[in-house]
Amino acid sequence: MDGTSPLYLLPETPTPQSSKKSFISSLMSLRSPSFKEDTYFTTHLKNSENRALQLLKQQLSSTHGPHSMWGIPLLSDADDRADVVLLKFLRARDFRVHDSLAMLLDCLAWRKDFQTDAVLEEELGFHDLEGVVAYMHGFDRKGHPVCYNAYGIFKEKEMYEKIFGDDEKLKKFLRWRVQVLERGIKLLHFKPGGVNSIIQVTDLKDMPKRELRTASKHILSLFQDNYPEMVARKIFINVPWYFSLLYSMFSPFLTQRTKSKFVISKEGNAAETLYKFIRPEDVPVQYGGLSRPGDVVSGPAKPASEFCVKGGEKVNIQIEGIEAGSTITWDMVVGGWELEYSAEFVPNAEGSYTIAVEKPRRMVAVEEAVHNSFTAGEAGKLVLSVDNATSRKRKVAAYRYIVRKSGATGEK
Repeated sequence: MDGTSPLYLLPETPTPQSSKKSFISSLMSLRSPSFKEDTYFTTHLKNSENRALQLLKQQLSSTHGPHSMWGIPLLSDADDRADVVLLKFLRARDFRVHDSLAMLLDCLAWRKDFQTDAVLEEELGFHDLEGVVAYMHGFDRKGHPVCYNAYGIFKEKEMYEKIFGDDEKLKKFLRWRVQVLERGIKLLHFKPGGVNSIIQVTDLKDMPKRELRTASKHILSLFQDNYPEMVARKIFINVPWYFSLLYSMFSPFLTQRTKSKFVISKEGNAAETLYKFIRPEDVPVQYGGLSRPGDVVSGPAKPASEFCVKGGEKVNIQIEGIEAGSTITWDMVVGGWELEYSAEFVPNAEGSYTIAVEKPRRMVAVEEAVHNSFTAGEAGKLVLSVDNATSRKRKVAAYRYIVRKSGATGEK
């Protein structure tokens, strides 16, 4: 895993006036489209890379075992998962076999000492942090598991002392953080052409800098040394204006390959950025998506329909064919809202009155997705409206719905 922890590298005293130009330059650098994820097919390797892989296997076989990682025997010629793991270490050291072998042996020793294979079964007691600070949640559009990170909770001194108050607490937190990552790695295929890395989303909103420096140094070291090439893309959301200073500090130490994985999104623009990589039904509601904490454990999410609301535009979503006695349940969200939303039921019969299911109301930026239900007394259609007339900004949006007929469990 590349060493780019924002916890450790955030500057302490930024100056906005002097940073504006460099920030724009940083945005351009961080949006490099050049990154192409490895397929891990050995037939796609250069001759020199293939020779390096074979030499690494030879040199590894001459060392003392055990030689397995994530349940994968690294010296098995019949298991192509071994090639995927070994290629990650080779790629992390630019196919320098000596350096790759040293990194691999150090990682094997660390996993033994840390008892990493047992960490998934441990109860570490960080219930306050689950689903808040670091957690796996859903998959991106290409099937990569997504890990979300948000450290704003530690701006509260009481919470900071509770988690990082002494060395023992810090060690326990690091073990929990490794546990979260191992959950994600367990979802990987480790197969050529398969899903072999995760997506990392880091929320920089309200993140304390100085207070988390020690913890982030340890996280950075652990992940950089022991989880090479495990991140396909790093998405930073709610990025503060001084992120350019952060970037200028660590940029000289990063390869172009690492920098090309970066995607950044300024505060208030999270949904638009995340939708490019993750379907709305898999994006957490706090980031402008439709996924709530209980959704992941209740089965695959019902797909959402995506649309855009242009500046000055009003969009009406019409859900027709609702029969009398049916109940319709819907979710709707607009990234960064700041517009008017309403819902009404329009009966088919002439002379019937339109019912205001949800009266027009202004949705502020931090509003999560609407979730509501309505039981129709007669046949008709539901109209969901979003009015962006007072804004010039184009906004991404999504909705989904289920119609259950009276006395049945049918869906539409």
